[in-house]
Amino acid sequence: MVIAIDGPAGSGKSTTAKHAAEKLGFIHINTGAMYRGIALKCIQGEIDLNSSSEIDKILNQTKFEFGREAGSVLFMDGVDISSEITSSLVTESVSRVSAVPQIREKLVQYQREMAEGLDVVLEGRDIGTVVFPDAEFKFFLIADIEERARRRKKEMETMGEIVSLRELTAELEERDRKDSTREHSPLKKAEDAVEIDTTGLSIDEQVNRIVKIVNKSIK
Repeated sequence: MVIAIDGPAGSGKSTTAKHAAEKLGFIHINTGAMYRGIALKCIQGEIDLNSSSEIDKILNQTKFEFGREAGSVLFMDGVDISSEITSSLVTESVSRVSAVPQIREKLVQYQREMAEGLDVVLEGRDIGTVVFPDAEFKFFLIADIEERARRRKKEMETMGEIVSLRELTAELEERDRKDSTREHSPLKKAEDAVEIDTTGLSIDEQVNRIVKIVNKSIK
């Protein structure tokens, strides 16, 4: 069974998907983290995003692994990169990296292979529209921009990065614009997705809404 959770940055996808997977006994796959991992690799290797051969080389040499701590930890080539991929440098680059068709095609294939035959909760920006358009359950999380900026600020502060709320709000607005207008796999709500406004909701409230809908349908 596949549960797809999509939405813009800061809407609560990752934490909600992780806890929903724990409650349901499913595997959590954070697809956004995979794109961040490739972005990190492109930065470290100074990869030219216009070079098909350079991109093809790093994609074929990259191996992802989830599953530890319910999939909240991402290992790339055997190394835990969970902390590195939340840096502001990666955040600034990930939209541009994610927009490269060659990268999206490879990671979509990877995500489908990882989920095959399993009960999974996947979260990202195109799970319910592109990766798993036939997912049994689809959810689209939203929240107002100020709330999302506050969440991201708190997250970055725990990592030791200090950024102003105004700067984060501007970055999120630009990220939304890029994600929703890119040519390949733009961020959009699937027609049959259940929309959940997470503004003012606690993580438990977000998780319980999803779990309740899934359990009711299963029963």
